[in-house]
Amino acid sequence: MLPCIFMLLFSLTGCGISDRQAQNTYNVTDADGTVVSILHKPQRILTIGASSDEMMLGLVEPKRMAAINETLANTEDTNIPWVREKISNVISRNPSVEEIAALRPDLVAVPEWLPKENVDAIRDLNIPVVVFKSAATIDDIHENIRLLAAAVGESERGEKLIKKMEDKLTELQEKIALVPEEKKHKRIALISIMPNYGGAGSTFDELCRYTESINAKAAAGNHMGQEMTKEQLIAANPDYLFFPSHENAGSREEGFGKQYLEDPSLAQMTAIREKHIGHPWARYAYNVSQDIVFGIQETAWILYGDEFRLSRQEFLTAVE
Repeated sequence: MLPCIFMLLFSLTGCGISDRQAQNTYNVTDADGTVVSILHKPQRILTIGASSDEMMLGLVEPKRMAAINETLANTEDTNIPWVREKISNVISRNPSVEEIAALRPDLVAVPEWLPKENVDAIRDLNIPVVVFKSAATIDDIHENIRLLAAAVGESERGEKLIKKMEDKLTELQEKIALVPEEKKHKRIALISIMPNYGGAGSTFDELCRYTESINAKAAAGNHMGQEMTKEQLIAANPDYLFFPSHENAGSREEGFGKQYLEDPSLAQMTAIREKHIGHPWARYAYNVSQDIVFGIQETAWILYGDEFRLSRQEFLTAVE
């Protein structure tokens, strides 16, 4: 009789746990169209990328992050100076499945460029994986924020974060409206160590659009994924050259830009002749999180002056 009672209690308890799990489970549809079941509001979140870490830190408390990307954790490159104090674990820029599994995450968010076999391998470990899109526009970033917010059970914070972005953009646009017209509509070429970056379809388009300037590469017919040769750059004749900068002046990207400034064949290009050389901070210039708004502000600072000055510690968050 006694064993029967224990079996009955066990079955009732098991049913109770199963019922509670069912009540707490929710689904999200990711950028690949996969319906992802999440058993509970995640408490050990991992994302693959510095900008996705930024988005996530704008949605959840740091204690809910299992780790952060080494790029964001680097004190010379981060716009979130407190992040290493509050999140002790750091992952490599392209972590292996084994590295991910060792952190025991209960949610992993990955960009759509991650190979499908990697995504499947993580899912085979019974870890929910949400794929977000590679953002090219601010609307794409809004979409990613909404997806990640839904995945972590913080949809209200997602809308709040988007509202903060929109408020910042409105503030910048109101200031830019006061800039004399003769200073606007300048052609800017972003010279990146990633040679196929900066043309039409890149987020640099957004930085130009919101500052009422012109993406010189895009205007010349160059698209994201295509390299622009120096001959094509001369033909485009930009008014400004932007070279993304890093706190570490010895970085490969800082050195990369010198070959353009020291090339005699480019000396008569308007940007070089008139010394219109900008060095936007790489963290803002390449940003594809809510903090792209500070990439826009940094662009305006270079073009229009100190009215748009900002620090290297700007970060939007919906977490109070």
